[in-house]
Amino acid sequence: MAISKLAICLACIMALAMAGHAAAQNSPDDYVNAHNSARSQVGVGPVTWDDTVTAYAENYANQRANDCQLIHSNGPYGENLFWGSGADYNAVDAVNLWVSEGQDYDYNSNTCAEGKVCGHYTQVVWSNSTNIGCACVVCNNNGGIFITCNYNPAGNIIGERPY
Repeated sequence: MAISKLAICLACIMALAMAGHAAAQNSPDDYVNAHNSARSQVGVGPVTWDDTVTAYAENYANQRANDCQLIHSNGPYGENLFWGSGADYNAVDAVNLWVSEGQDYDYNSNTCAEGKVCGHYTQVVWSNSTNIGCACVVCNNNGGIFITCNYNPAGNIIGERPY
């Protein structure tokens, strides 16, 4: 299990390094604009920032600050997690990483390519998820960055297409 988490983290870091570093920060507009850019590419309406969902995201991010493990909260919302170390990662980096999984999503079969992950992408573009809240913390254990975005209502419903 630890090896697979390490492999996922390394893949995330490599993907971000190839994508380049954006100059954005971690404001609500940064998160919303990055999501809405991806959503508009597939004809999905925009998301809006939600203070209740944000409070949930902030609470969970603060809980993860000591270890920054990519463990889902299993709460009432959809959720995407990001962890990065060695660079000053931000909202746009996290959303771009999730959106990059779109290349492995096949709309016609509503599946990911074999051996690939694309559920972060489908959550970003899930048409019924219209409210988001996100949070970012600096990890206490290694100086990395932990970002969570939560989605209301949750997406990735088995048997349904994101859009």
